[in-house]
Amino acid sequence: MHKPYSTPLTEIRREHLVVNSRFIATLAPAASPEAARAFIARLKTEFADAQHNVAAYIIGSGNTVTEFCSDDGEPSGTAGKPALAVLRGSGLGDVAVVITRYFGGTLLGTGGLVKAYTESTQMVVNAVPRGRRISVYIAMLVIPYPLLERVRALAARQQAEMIGEDFGADITMTVRIPVESFEAFQNELRERSAGKITVEIIETTETVVAI
Repeated sequence: MHKPYSTPLTEIRREHLVVNSRFIATLAPAASPEAARAFIARLKTEFADAQHNVAAYIIGSGNTVTEFCSDDGEPSGTAGKPALAVLRGSGLGDVAVVITRYFGGTLLGTGGLVKAYTESTQMVVNAVPRGRRISVYIAMLVIPYPLLERVRALAARQQAEMIGEDFGADITMTVRIPVESFEAFQNELRERSAGKITVEIIETTETVVAI
């Protein structure tokens, strides 16, 4: 399981004008290299008439990272690498960015290009709302009716998200709970139910929560 890390919550776009060249930066969450490549392809289709669609992405975090950048026809090292450097410094993982350039008729030079692509990437990195990717358990509980409200309140305190409740002879509750909260949830549940309720983990996965 991954250590928690930040990831974009949504796709955003910002525009930057540099000596009549129009830079349009679009940043989005991307949970896999395939998702990042699909995002880049979509932006290249949307801005098919642009001179350049420079791309960069970082998937994962820590020791399990996949990185990519492309200058898309700009002089080598002046576009994709600066964008990737901003992503690296942002603390974000599972993130992709495309900076679209409409040439304004004036050459910016290598230093000007690096500055323009750096600033364009910074604009979306600084503006995007962030979430935290965490490991979670999907767990199932069988609850006697008299304990239902008590368990609901406990689940809320431990950041357990209710997925479903099935009402039969007893109540079968399914929750999504952060791995880091699970032990405390299980212990308090055991105490408050005098050992009548146990929790069965049925799946381990990941989710993104707002920060």
